[in-house]
Amino acid sequence: MTTQVLDAPERNRYEVVRNGTVLGFAAYQKTAELIVFTHTEVDPSVEGQGIGGALVQGALDHVRTLGLDVLPICPFVHAWMLRHPEYGDLDYRRPATRATD
Repeated sequence: MTTQVLDAPERNRYEVVRNGTVLGFAAYQKTAELIVFTHTEVDPSVEGQGIGGALVQGALDHVRTLGLDVLPICPFVHAWMLRHPEYGDLDYRRPATRATD
């Protein structure tokens, strides 16, 4: 069974889809510089199977290609990003670098 994460901009959300069935979504609001994740839902029948994590990872991977920062207001997206520091560079609230040459 193939699971895909797709942007559905007409619904302002990313959807995780398996065999044509939407299993969950991550709602967002997007500006020219930023995407704000506001809410995430996963079908109760697939909770605990990694669907939510796959959804967030796929959405963030896509956001990275767009060159946008992320403001994770949704508690699930925020917690997932904290557990995956390799996505910390996307967080709009990250501290400014103090590195100098």
